[in-house]
Amino acid sequence: MSLEAMLIVAAVLFAIGLYGALARSNVIAVLMSIEIMFNAVNLTVVAFARYVAPLALRESISSVLTGQVFAIFIITVAAAEIALGLGIVFAMYRNTETVNLTEASQLRN
Repeated sequence: MSLEAMLIVAAVLFAIGLYGALARSNVIAVLMSIEIMFNAVNLTVVAFARYVAPLALRESISSVLTGQVFAIFIITVAAAEIALGLGIVFAMYRNTETVNLTEASQLRN
């Protein structure tokens, strides 16, 4: 698969995630859409590390794994984001018995 094809797939994934994050009123669906956008970023980072790294640096193992290491950091941040997000969702459901974003202003009290 070429770099252009990977970037097109990543752009489509990011667009789907962005649409889902902006169009949904359910908090769980918004969090899943954000995860799709994180996966698009992961695909882009790994694709650039694979295809754009200079040829002289591709010989060493550390330059090949650069994109994968960045992807691991992004996955770690995404896991922390989901843990905090689910905590907020549980608190919201406990207070309002719904997970719609239109009711999120009631958490300020």
